[in-house]
Amino acid sequence: MQTPDWDDLRFFLALCEAGTLTGAARATGVEHTTVARRIDALETALGARLFDRFPRGWSLTAAGTALVPHARKLEDDMHALLNVARGAIEVAGVVRVSAPPALTACLLAPRLRAPLSRLPGVEIDLRAEARTTDLMRRQADIALRFARPTAPGLVTRLLAHVDYALYAHADYVASRAPAQWEFLGYDELQQDAPQQDWLDKLRGARRYSVRSNDLLTLLQAAVGGCGVGVFPRYAAARAPGLVVLDPACPVRRKLWLVMHDDVRRAPHVRAVADEIIAMFEQE
Repeated sequence: MQTPDWDDLRFFLALCEAGTLTGAARATGVEHTTVARRIDALETALGARLFDRFPRGWSLTAAGTALVPHARKLEDDMHALLNVARGAIEVAGVVRVSAPPALTACLLAPRLRAPLSRLPGVEIDLRAEARTTDLMRRQADIALRFARPTAPGLVTRLLAHVDYALYAHADYVASRAPAQWEFLGYDELQQDAPQQDWLDKLRGARRYSVRSNDLLTLLQAAVGGCGVGVFPRYAAARAPGLVVLDPACPVRRKLWLVMHDDVRRAPHVRAVADEIIAMFEQE
């Protein structure tokens, strides 16, 4: 067995995820012949066949399947090494911040002017994402999440408690009795959200007029007079014409700032994290 070229493992993982040479080539930015050549070199170095070649795609062998978790760990370790190296240089660079769309639009984006003036070497890549981004694989440097992660290597800080209430446009409320209210709720992808569970119980037999997977879309439907919805106070307070119908909503969610332990040592990432923490302390 020879010592493999560690960069070949990058092509190995790309082919595992894509399943085809064309897909792996697209993901890595090379020709498909390059992917095949790098896989051949890795197999030769390891003395093992990692893929069975089929006309419609490549399939992992038992040896290839056994190699996957070790290759992923090496990839994570390499990302960690690069993160530490980048952070040891200066307070400059791109910082990727992932947060739910409503938080991004209503709280983060409007408050970036002052932090950016204090960090002239930093560019903030603000990502409005409903999905849970993978901090271990550097899909983001900082994430704001309602669920506190438990994966090893992640550092968390409680940012805020987010309160909710029942809202509708003033004209909508004035035009009908509570028995005639229609409701605005999440679709099946967000059915487990605590505010949705509370709304389901409150509405009883009354119908949903609009459902969506996006809070800002439902908020605009409320502004447009389409019905009654439960929204975080920070977002509804900025929506024109909305009035509180039930301030006694018991839903209160914890919001966490999350970083990988290696990434947080980078001065530019740490600086942006400190600015975000200060934003919420002021809010």
